[in-house]
Amino acid sequence: MEKIWMKNWPAGISEKLVYQLGRKPIFKYLRYHARTQPQKAAINYYGAEISYSELDAFTDRLAAYLAKNNVQKGDRVALFMQNCPQYVISQIAAHKAGAIVVPCSPMFKAWELETGVNDTKAKVIICIDQVYPVVKEVRKKSSLEKVLVTSYADFLPPKPIIPIHESMQEPKRKFPDTVELMEILKTEGPPYKSPEISMEDVALLQFTGGTTGLPKGAMLTHGNQLFKSAANAQVYKYVPEDIMLTSMPIYHIAGMLWGMTSPLYVGCTMAILTRFDARATAMAISALKCTKMYSTVPMNMDILTLPDIGNYDLGSLGINPCTSFGVFLNEKLVEDWGKATRGGIIVEAAYGLSETHTCDTFSPLDKPRIGSVGIPIYETDLKIVDFDDPEKELGVGQVGEITVKSPAVFQGYWEKPAETKNALRDGRVYTGDMGKYDEDGYVYFLGRKKEMIKASGYNIAPEEVEGFLMRHPAVEQAACIPVADSKRGETVKAFVVLRPDFAGKITEEELIDWSKDKMAAYKYPRFIEFRKDLPKNTIGKLLRRVLREEEKEKG
Repeated sequence: MEKIWMKNWPAGISEKLVYQLGRKPIFKYLRYHARTQPQKAAINYYGAEISYSELDAFTDRLAAYLAKNNVQKGDRVALFMQNCPQYVISQIAAHKAGAIVVPCSPMFKAWELETGVNDTKAKVIICIDQVYPVVKEVRKKSSLEKVLVTSYADFLPPKPIIPIHESMQEPKRKFPDTVELMEILKTEGPPYKSPEISMEDVALLQFTGGTTGLPKGAMLTHGNQLFKSAANAQVYKYVPEDIMLTSMPIYHIAGMLWGMTSPLYVGCTMAILTRFDARATAMAISALKCTKMYSTVPMNMDILTLPDIGNYDLGSLGINPCTSFGVFLNEKLVEDWGKATRGGIIVEAAYGLSETHTCDTFSPLDKPRIGSVGIPIYETDLKIVDFDDPEKELGVGQVGEITVKSPAVFQGYWEKPAETKNALRDGRVYTGDMGKYDEDGYVYFLGRKKEMIKASGYNIAPEEVEGFLMRHPAVEQAACIPVADSKRGETVKAFVVLRPDFAGKITEEELIDWSKDKMAAYKYPRFIEFRKDLPKNTIGKLLRRVLREEEKEKG
């Protein structure tokens, strides 16, 4: 399609992407900032600051430790923690050592972590002490050689200026056969010299449900990460003076881009919150004078409905890209947010996916369009194609499959050539998502072609939840579908066929409670319905669409 969106390119923003220091890994941008603005705060953690020179030194020390302990270029290092300075330090250090980072959701239970660690053959895991019991359960059945443990208390100030979550108030814990991360970070040494690292080297194995199927590790390179960090920073006007409120999970690709790698690229400050809390967020903006924030619409609504919202000065917050989960950005919310922040701008952040390091579109700040995910970002060829004939590109207003080709497209799925071939053709990602262009070149995301469930921004493969459910001795068959959820967008409903000897001996509620204990919070089914059988076709393939249609008829 002709680039009709260029007529709506934002005023004052270059139409060409320019890298501030050239094409080099993000950790080299950190090194530059450490030399040119050494005392500048790279991180503010509830009032405690870590300067750029300190962050560079911490990452050097950890990189040197990894190199001395058999972590070679291309080896995998898993990270298993919520937002905290240690996450930033660990990711950058692993990249300095040439390792590939495997972000793991801190909500993972043992089965899920075991799958992630063993699929990637990770040598090292760096975790927060609160989740070590999960690591311990997995450790003997995994490829792990070293376990490094840290605590939120390690970097918290004695008197936090922003309220901390009760879970962060637990005393620091130590465990046998583990290494204390802080002991490594305190051990001074010379500047670390990285091995030769190419922009085509893989930096991340970002696990995703992908365009279809069970979770897979999307192989994202240093070049992918730099491109999206630079592009995002340029269109959303990141500057060194910014204070970016980082409360979205940085183990998730969107939170990582907005809240960590884009700030490191420009050399601004990350105000890190371990967990989102509406009052703590309002206090952080007010006390730290945060200028930018990436959020979801429900987060903004929670802040606006604080009974004492008037007690907080939110006027410093200039730009707030957000993602619509469950509740969509609308004109009233834009107006209310503008009033609360005295002119702050809130826009739909982007369309994107893990396979493209997210942010394939952006909303022009001077011409946002309600309901749209914006226009294609730099060097991005976003085509809408016919579902039945992918060679046929569709025109304005026609709904088809979103496909993406850009310098951020991943190398493929880790050790899954068949799945890679299905999703990635001639350098173009076939997303399985439905979308369209309007007459001005704005893109609209209209849902997923496939059966993926998306709850609170997380892609959930039905097959994965079904597999976990069938580990319960009472479950013979299971099928999962999405149902609408006003807060989370979608949530999981499971249809279960019990084994004959368990009929009448277990309730739906008991199985939900079991699931809650065995699966991540965003993943376990909130609803379970027992069935005598499940719909299947003549060759025995499960027909989830029949279940979705039945649910739709129920309203």
